Amino acid sequence: MRKDLQVGSQPAFQRAQFELAAHIRNPLSNPAPEGIEDRRLEIYRSLFFNNIEAFIANGFPILKSITDPERWTAMVRDFVHRHQSHSPYFLDIGAEFLHYLESERITQSQDPVFMLQLAHYEWVELALDVSVIDFPEVRKEGDLLENQPVISPLAWVMSYHYPVHLIGPDFQPSEASADSTQIVIYRDRQMQVGFMEINQTTHRLLQILDQNRLTGRAALVQLAAEIGYSNPAAILEFGADLLSQLRSKDIICGIY
Repeated sequence: MRKDLQVGSQPAFQRAQFELAAHIRNPLSNPAPEGIEDRRLEIYRSLFFNNIEAFIANGFPILKSITDPERWTAMVRDFVHRHQSHSPYFLDIGAEFLHYLESERITQSQDPVFMLQLAHYEWVELALDVSVIDFPEVRKEGDLLENQPVISPLAWVMSYHYPVHLIGPDFQPSEASADSTQIVIYRDRQMQVGFMEINQTTHRLLQILDQNRLTGRAALVQLAAEIGYSNPAAILEFGADLLSQLRSKDIICGIY
């Protein structure tokens, strides 16, 4: 290789590429490469940042709506500068940004106490929206008590210390709730992502159904025994309605 193409141990063209990439990622800390007109560099800087920012804004719309615009821009720029992504796909930017928030970003005094949990909730919605997982081969109709209800792989049960599904510009809690917020976030067969707030009892029923090959009736009887409920007939009546509601949202996607 010709010596005039090398700078140190790297070829000159490769060093120029690294310098250009570093400048585009963080123009405030890395000077522009020599010999390139700033007007041209600005095109690259703007395209790169605006594309990344748009993907993050679309994936975390509530977080952006409650964050001061200057702080939002600074946070995205810090992500671009600090984080080394492990996926080349734009659809994975949301997961990369969440990892940055949880593990790399320096916490600031202005950060809402619920920021990480809100970001996680919004990422789950995004992950379900773009998931390539499909529903299993099941019977969609049939008796939920006498057959085995199947929990959808596109229904994720989450527990948060804050009511993340209610947070927005008009509601921003300053401390954690006394009781955790249980939410099923799901995608239905119409490709719509939704959520359903549940209580601990419903959460446990979903766990029983997901972890055991039980009929709806057997799962409800087990649940009644676990919580010490002395009227199995009443819980069967209530449970049948609950199972139907879960099926209407495709949280229960069918039966075996």
